[in-house]
Formats: sequence, C-alpha cells, structure tokens
Amino acid sequence: MKLPLDLRFIGMAPSPALEEAVQGKVAQLDRFGSEVMACRVTIEQEHKHQNQGRLFSVRIDVTLPGHELAINRVQDEDAYVALRDAFDAARRKVDESMRIRRGEVKQHNAG
Repeated sequence: MKLPLDLRFIGMAPSPALEEAVQGKVAQLDRFGSEVMACRVTIEQEHKHQNQGRLFSVRIDVTLPGHELAINRVQDEDAYVALRDAFDAARRKVDESMRIRRGEVKQHNAG
C-alpha cells in the first residue's frame, strides 16, 4: 500500500534530496499496513540562533483509525538527523498505539 504523504517545507526551498529521504522514511511506516492512513511532514528551517547555526525542525502528523499522532519539533542543525530522530519517534508512537489497540499493553486503572 502506498501511504499518502503531505510534505511541506517552511523557510527554505524544497529539496529533492530531503524529499527522497522523507519518502524512504514514510515507506518504513507503511509496513504497519492499513493502520497508518496518512502522514504529514513539515520541515522548517528556523532563523539562526545566537549560539548555534540554523536549526531544522521536523513535525510529523500520522493519521491512524480514530486518532492522530503528532511528533513535534524535533530539532537539529542537520536536517537529516532531525528527520531520522522524528521518524524514530513516530515509529515508536505508532507501534505503541497499535499494541494498545490490540490489547497487548495492560491498561492500569486509576484508583
């Protein structure tokens, strides 16, 4: 199944190399099958900070049946590192959400 992807670049020109990297990462999310319905990725190049160079922020929104997961503001001076870290977090969140949905994770009662 080909996962629908919405990719946006903010504060920078679209990069074919980054786009290809994102498509590769989205293909890894596609292994979850029909559980993952859509993926929206925003890569933003922020203004230069006083003690650092320009930071790249990555936000990923993954749509699952019944809810949406958001991975916010993973930052790094290297866009590829920020992208890798954001997709690692997205994979963990999707996997955890699917395990909870299947009942593999015990839910504790508040009390």
